[in-house]
Amino acid sequence: MQPRLCRAAILYSILSLVSPAHGIWPFPPKRFTGNSLVDAGSLGLSGERVIAFGDFNGDQYLDVLMLEDDRRTLSVFLWNHEKFEFDKSGSFKHPNEVYNVVPADFTHSGQLDLLVMSPSQSNSPLDLTLYPALPSGGFGNLLSLPSSSLSQPIPIDLNGDMKIDLLGMTPDSQSSDKEFQVWENIWNSSETRSPLFKITDAPFHGKQCKISHPHSNAVIDLNGDCLADVFLVCDDGRGGKFFQIWVNNKEDGFSLAQEHPLPTGTLQVSLADMDRDGTIDLVFPTCRNVNPSTGIGTDCYINIAYNQQLPLCSAEALLRKGTSRCRTPEDLCIPDPDFKFDLTEGGDTFVRIPLSSILTSSPPPGLLVEDTTTSPSIPLALNLGDADLDGFPDILLIAVNQQGQVPKLIYSVPCGDKVLGCSSGGSGRRGWKTAIKGVQSLETIKDARSAVFMDMDEDGTRDIMVQRTGKSMQGNIMFVQNNFYYDAFFLKAIVLNGACGNGMCYSEDGQSYHPFGVSYSGASYKYTVLDTSGRRSAAQIGQLPQTGYQSLQSPYAFFGLGRTNNYIENLFVGSTIHSDQHYINIEGVIPNSKLVIRPSADKGTAWKRELFLRPGDWIPWVTVTMIIGTIVLAVIVFVLHLNEKREDELERRRASHHINFDAL
Repeated sequence: MQPRLCRAAILYSILSLVSPAHGIWPFPPKRFTGNSLVDAGSLGLSGERVIAFGDFNGDQYLDVLMLEDDRRTLSVFLWNHEKFEFDKSGSFKHPNEVYNVVPADFTHSGQLDLLVMSPSQSNSPLDLTLYPALPSGGFGNLLSLPSSSLSQPIPIDLNGDMKIDLLGMTPDSQSSDKEFQVWENIWNSSETRSPLFKITDAPFHGKQCKISHPHSNAVIDLNGDCLADVFLVCDDGRGGKFFQIWVNNKEDGFSLAQEHPLPTGTLQVSLADMDRDGTIDLVFPTCRNVNPSTGIGTDCYINIAYNQQLPLCSAEALLRKGTSRCRTPEDLCIPDPDFKFDLTEGGDTFVRIPLSSILTSSPPPGLLVEDTTTSPSIPLALNLGDADLDGFPDILLIAVNQQGQVPKLIYSVPCGDKVLGCSSGGSGRRGWKTAIKGVQSLETIKDARSAVFMDMDEDGTRDIMVQRTGKSMQGNIMFVQNNFYYDAFFLKAIVLNGACGNGMCYSEDGQSYHPFGVSYSGASYKYTVLDTSGRRSAAQIGQLPQTGYQSLQSPYAFFGLGRTNNYIENLFVGSTIHSDQHYINIEGVIPNSKLVIRPSADKGTAWKRELFLRPGDWIPWVTVTMIIGTIVLAVIVFVLHLNEKREDELERRRASHHINFDAL
């Protein structure tokens, strides 16, 4: 009995050391549990509202710029990966109330400057001010810039030097034949008192329009050549709106490719590849009535205008070379001069979906289209993002019902019988379905005033940030972690702006830093990928296409790849450089990673690429499996080695006892 008691005591001691079992578990517990959207709280943010996103310290984590309660103080909050929250880095006070802020590298230093738009104290409607970034952190003294009309200018590289210019209207241009004006970037860092911009006529060849206020102008490729074009929303002078598309012809400027009236009641226009065909589509709400005091639209529709453009060649078309009008996987950046948007009802190229059919309630729900908690009110667009990583953008909006102003997530789904957005026979491009399971954290919010997709902690999921009125006493900001498990992959990418030769930047005191933080509007991405059934599809994404009116878009591009068992076949990355080859094709990109592209305008100089793999939750399990597999194989090899050694010994002994009768 004594040996048994001893063994029992030893076993009990071992169990006491490992109880509870997770005490010595080598992997950290998951921060969020449950297959759902999880309330993550405010994550350390405080203030009136988030006014812009950006990577202010170049650590490749998304930071935020907060507007404080006085609506004049701006505070930078940096993401702390270890603490999983934002830390306040610093703040400064602008002389006037702030309408909008555009973080971008205007001084070409590899760091984010701040372009602040505010009401003018003189006769000019909108004052523009730049706060240049300091190498040691923070921002320098403000630079006063030429004023703008109330229609906020948008950042764009117009002359192909990868320096950010502005496109808009000045107070003087509205009385001339040439409505569009350019704030041309002429910054020279070697000059002590160098001006940042000079006002010039825009190189737009065609009948120019009066840009709407507010507008939803964008810089994004629309004709398929991986070179950013310009989308403008204009006033027709009779209370209606129409859009213009100006195609980028590099040194020859921009030419008017299409203009078309927008439906009555059109609000903010969003742009994304909604049907995953490799072209950018238009998505916008229309409402019969909008209450100016509450910003709530009634009798609203969600409208999708699909881009009619050269499609990706099917497998059959690839076999019949020269007989089909389509794009091969290696020629995704071939322009289609016949592209168009047709906003005529009746076909599958323009779809109108009543909001009341997607969100069923009695009375029918309204749609929050303006945030009237601030003055002037902020127009709200339908926010697009691939929440389930299937490669098709989903829609995030704020519905108004009897419970209050509630964020709603609407999934893009394949067309079928009785699927919203599809024809009666079940055909169509995409259907739509309201998310029901796992969205309790969204349903508890009754005072939302803005909701956007973003990626907390850069973990490869489309999370949600909801800005609230604060009436619920739970603060103004709420983050919702997307903790659903999706058997799918993603890719993130950013094109830099050529600062510091796209290498290492150096300050005057010798400090070095990477220019990862720059926000550059106008980059384009197209890719092809094979799904698990071997079917090839193409998709297109733009980088930071919209910045006006606090649009809150991330400075990088996010790709949902869907389920795939392969690398990304072809990833075409386009820039705004005015050279013969303004894009490159990268083959075999690894999913679940982040790609940093450093373009070069010099002929013969290759573009540089850096790939950063994200350590997934499955990495520890792969490591454990590999270790266990190695141990098992080692044991098998050792046992086989012993068996062979024993057999060799037996054979040697038999040979030593064997009598050679021939020798006798």
